[in-house]
Amino acid sequence: MQKDFSYPLYIDDLNRREHHYHLKADAAQLKTLTVILQVENVKSFVADIYLKLDAPSHRLDIWGKVEAELELKSVITLENFIKKYEAPFAYYFDTEATYKDIKEMDYGINDDIPDIIENGQIDLGNIAIEQLALVMEDYPRRDGEEFHFASEFDEETTRLANPFTVLQKLKK
Repeated sequence: MQKDFSYPLYIDDLNRREHHYHLKADAAQLKTLTVILQVENVKSFVADIYLKLDAPSHRLDIWGKVEAELELKSVITLENFIKKYEAPFAYYFDTEATYKDIKEMDYGINDDIPDIIENGQIDLGNIAIEQLALVMEDYPRRDGEEFHFASEFDEETTRLANPFTVLQKLKK
């Protein structure tokens, strides 16, 4: 767990009303996020996170949006480019459940499984980072860039180098 962009929130400190948190990374935190997200540079990072606790049902709903502007390196041209991301999200925590409880419950493939609260707290910074990471591409490239493979060999050279062609010649 990283500590430079950390906003821990204790569940016992929440009441039943809706809470809003606005997280904006400063210059030092942007450098930390650059390392965490493994990108060339994080230009901006802003998260608006809303929480609502329903104590009787042991449910903590979290929703919001993360916006970021990242400098990425294209896997095709190896040139840097800027890309903006917007990651809306919504999910919930079960304030009473443990990992053992979740494992023992019978959930279907389409069921919404709650997240677990550890040590009575959640970290809004980690939630925001995770939501951005979920929408980022594994192999970034500019819009419209495509990879085209062109062989350095012509068809005849490729056919002659084929090991099955060589074996066929030995058979004769």
